[in-house]
Amino acid sequence: MRILVVEDTADIAEAVVMRLEKIGHAVDWEQDGQTAAELIAVQPYDLVILDLTLPGQDGLAMLKGMRARKVRTPVLVLTARSHVDERIGALDLGADDYLIKPFDYGELEARARALLRRSAGQSDNLIRVGPLVIDRAGRIASIGERPLNLTRRELTVLEILAARPERIVPKEELVEQLFNFEQEASPNAVEQFVARLRRKLADAPIEIRTLRGLGYQLAAL
Repeated sequence: MRILVVEDTADIAEAVVMRLEKIGHAVDWEQDGQTAAELIAVQPYDLVILDLTLPGQDGLAMLKGMRARKVRTPVLVLTARSHVDERIGALDLGADDYLIKPFDYGELEARARALLRRSAGQSDNLIRVGPLVIDRAGRIASIGERPLNLTRRELTVLEILAARPERIVPKEELVEQLFNFEQEASPNAVEQFVARLRRKLADAPIEIRTLRGLGYQLAAL
């Protein structure tokens, strides 16, 4: 998934970005609230992780602006403000969840998974397409009882396609979900990931179809 982290404390932001990238997300990081607001206006995200105390524009103003523009992206607020009234204020402005600093990074990952799952209309961390099962929490995929040996990005491509079975996913959308602004990205890289996935799924009743000019589609045979 494509995630934006808006946090001006570098060590916290770098740790969050590292954890999220390690489990397969494409993550952008902004320290300035105004710059982040401008970025959200042009780049769709699956999740925003938002500090409240920011230069340029504070997190509450940024959150209020997002909801006023009907941006429905889930927002997880990170802040050192522990007063109940401040938490209520952020939730009333449209935050979806709240995590108080200092926090456990494992809990942040779990809350991020829950928000992504909720926004996709899924009730648990398992995605099933025929005999294919993807465990989003464990970051593993299997065909029946047989685990698949996948790289981080191969698993992410398979997860994106499996979350929308029988639907066409444009190649450009896969690029956006796989790479942040600082990483070199190209449709050719996506083609390579898909080719490797096809080889690893060759003996399974699961097919990744190419619809020329449109994108990819995952289907159980």
